[in-house]
Amino acid sequence: MARRSDSPRGSLRGKTDFAGAHPASVRGGAREQTQCRFCRWGVKYIDYKDVDTLQRLLTNRGKIYSRKRSGNCAGCQRKVKKAIKRARYMALLPFTT
Repeated sequence: MARRSDSPRGSLRGKTDFAGAHPASVRGGAREQTQCRFCRWGVKYIDYKDVDTLQRLLTNRGKIYSRKRSGNCAGCQRKVKKAIKRARYMALLPFTT
């Protein structure tokens, strides 16, 4: 049975080298907050008839991109979801491809 000090991980324990760490964790702060595209533009209502904008928020198979992928805030993501579903119902966007 190998001793704990013989393992490669055991020799690195307790070191405070931040060479491979993420820059935000080294600084101790969070990422810089950015606004979503609809908040920047000052959009109150996301129109379901604006198919070009809504298509940028869909995959090529018709799935809605996540908040993280699209960069939307929670409120705008809910508005986008509702607009996409309305556009699908009105046959402006496909349900699937």
